[in-house]
This record gives sequence, C-alpha cells and structure tokens, in this order.
Amino acid sequence: MDATFFSRSDGVLVCRANGRNLYWMEIPSEKMEYYDRCLDNLIAAGFRCKSFTIDGRKGVRVLLQKRFPSIPIQQCQFHQIQTITQKLTRNPKLEAGKELRAISLTLTRTTRKTFTVELDQWYERWSEFLKERTHSPERKREWRYMHERLRSAYFSLRRNLPWLFTYQDFPKLNIPNTTNSCDGSFSHWKNKIELHRGLRRQRRKQMMDFLLES
Repeated sequence: MDATFFSRSDGVLVCRANGRNLYWMEIPSEKMEYYDRCLDNLIAAGFRCKSFTIDGRKGVRVLLQKRFPSIPIQQCQFHQIQTITQKLTRNPKLEAGKELRAISLTLTRTTRKTFTVELDQWYERWSEFLKERTHSPERKREWRYMHERLRSAYFSLRRNLPWLFTYQDFPKLNIPNTTNSCDGSFSHWKNKIELHRGLRRQRRKQMMDFLLES
C-alpha cells in the first residue's frame, strides 16, 4: 500500500499484490480514514490479506495492527534508508553519522540478528556522544541535544526495527521487503501523464484509471 501526489491535495492511494493493482482511490491527503476506506473496499470485493508492506507511516501501521492484529506487517526498507539519508545526508560529516549510514545501507542484504547486533554496537560506541548537550547563553536552564539529527536517525532505526525484517520471519509468504513495486509504477505512470501537460483533472483521472487497469 502506498500513495503518490500530483499536487498537495491531489493524490492516489494504490494497493498492489504480485504486480497487480487490486484497488485504488483518489485522495486529497494521507489521512488514515482513506486507508481505512481502502481496506473496507478491498475486503468487500472479496480479497483476503496475508501480509502488508507499507511505506513506514506510523498511522498506517497502527491502523493495520488494530484491524488485522494477526497479519504480518513489513516496513519498506527503502523508505527507512531514505529517512536516514534525509537526517544524515548522503555524506555525513561526523564519524558517528558515517558509521550509522553505512549500517543503514546494509538493510536490504542482512538479517535481523546481524543488523541488531551492529546497531547495538554502534550505540555502545556513541551513546555518550549522543547525550552531549548545548546550553543557551541567555538562559542557562534551556538546553538541547547537540546532535539532534543523529539521535533522530538512530531512534528511527531502533523504533522501526520490529517491522524491518518481517519478510524473513515468514519466508513462505514471499512478503516484499520494499514498496518499490508501487514506487516504480508511480514514476512510470507520472511520466506518461506528464507527456500530456495541461490535462484537466477529470481527463487525467481517466488516464490514470486506464494505466492502473492495464
């Protein structure tokens, strides 16, 4: 399940399985009510879910856990790497950042056990560094962490770890470890639509429906 947008309030939410688009709907935002409605319509159409692969939005995961507590959820490893890159950049200046980014880049080719060990070892080396603070010169009681983006990157990995390797826990289900099937298709569809610049919204919707059905 993933969504893409043509503008701030003009998007489409798509559910895919085995390279096939099962269901899609226009959405003005990524509110959970649209994911909820999407799931309702899938079930009403007779589909039964064996697993979910999502982009990493916490709200989506919470919704799925509430509605389908026994169905495995895989968080997209590619989106997780993107999150780390956004926080640390592609070329971190700090040695701790370089090491953490290098660890994150192994996500798609490692195991839960190995990744967890490497993340634990990284934290053991840099835990005191992460605790460093800077105080306001005007107000001594006001402070903030000196390496906030590094902390944010680490805790993002730590927080999402339970769902980053779900596909390895259920090998018979062949769970995709990324939402690349959606992401790649989004780029393909958008490129085709951009060839027809100036389309009115209704005409573009018809073209999008045609692409999604094919």
